Amino acid sequence: MMSITDPNLRDGFNSAMEETHNKQLKTYGEIIDMTAELCQAHTQSVKSALDTCLKKCKDDVMLFETIQTFKTDLLEKNSALKEKKLGVSEMMSEIQQKEMQKDSIIQKIEKLGDDQVKRKELIESQNKANKNRLKNLQKARVVFQDHLGMEIRTIHGKTQLSKGEKLQFVFRNINPSDQDSAYVVTLGINQDGSYEIVSSDPALECLPVLESRLQETNNLAAFLANVRKEFISQIRS
Repeated sequence: MMSITDPNLRDGFNSAMEETHNKQLKTYGEIIDMTAELCQAHTQSVKSALDTCLKKCKDDVMLFETIQTFKTDLLEKNSALKEKKLGVSEMMSEIQQKEMQKDSIIQKIEKLGDDQVKRKELIESQNKANKNRLKNLQKARVVFQDHLGMEIRTIHGKTQLSKGEKLQFVFRNINPSDQDSAYVVTLGINQDGSYEIVSSDPALECLPVLESRLQETNNLAAFLANVRKEFISQIRS
């Protein structure tokens, strides 16, 4: 049996302890190296992740700013579009109003044209009727002036005879005691061509009746004959 004090045993023990210690140191060194490599890898990984996050954050900020810019542009474009729509709506309303005004003006022009045609026809009709009346006056003048001593006077106005001048019919040979005494009835022609009795001297109460009959029959000669009869009847009464 070997003693603990045996040098060989002590040297073997020391050698084994040193070998174990060296192995542990080597293991610790490997662990330290591995830990350092892991720390370095972790550091690089964290740095890479941080860089990625920073880049992502920067990209997100740029994207957000781009989105905000797009939103602002969109709002401005929508506002401009609303203004344009409003302008178009106002323009369309103005165009419709002008179309309505144009239609109204065209209708007025057409109405004026129709009125002018009607007025022209009326004037031509009145002129024709007045010419016939003038012919009747001429005939009546010949009959009454030559045979009954009647005088016809024209009262000049601002218009032509066919447009309103008046005629005075002066009857004589009415009063047997004064053959030259004048009995006057004043007659005019309205714009519509109808006769109008303006006055008589002396006054005759039956003038409205005679005027109505004249307008109905348009017989001037018969009217003058009736007026003469009324003047004679007035003298006799």
